[in-house]
Amino acid sequence: MIYPIYVYGQPVLREVAKEIEPDYPNLQQLIADMFDTMKASDGIGLAAPQIGLSIRLFVIDASPMADEDPQLNDFRKVFINAEIIETWGDEVIYNEGCLSLPGIREDIKRHSNIRIRYVDENFIPHEEVYDGFRARVIQHEYDHIEGILLIDRIAPLRKKLLKRKLTDISKGLVEANYKIKINK
Repeated sequence: MIYPIYVYGQPVLREVAKEIEPDYPNLQQLIADMFDTMKASDGIGLAAPQIGLSIRLFVIDASPMADEDPQLNDFRKVFINAEIIETWGDEVIYNEGCLSLPGIREDIKRHSNIRIRYVDENFIPHEEVYDGFRARVIQHEYDHIEGILLIDRIAPLRKKLLKRKLTDISKGLVEANYKIKINK
């Protein structure tokens, strides 16, 4: 099933998501649907709040970008109940986009290294270290389960300049090559 993407203005995007247990209803199907939705939307990451579920789940498949960065080859993962427990290294600026903010791309500063604790789709615990673009994608999706959007990471003046675009997005007055969900 391909879900519509919840866009700016949807309250679920501002909630701190709740942890889930292994008996979460239809979890494996939900994960498969999230990967399908992400692919259909041309994304490389998708968090559950972006499909209207305030749960601590996100998926990443950055392997389509492996030509640019060989580290991304086969970088396809499920993160459940994730917690970034450490960030370090240089703060690197990179121009990011977000499925929940169609038509907006901004330079975002993020740490180059992270340590994250999570369980996978089989609820096997992991603690791993990531760097570079992998760390960036994880931090972006992790922000979603913390109720943070990339526009929260830009200068207040820049955010003010985007106010009209953000209002248009919240009203559905935006073009996207995927289905979106707005407040009515």
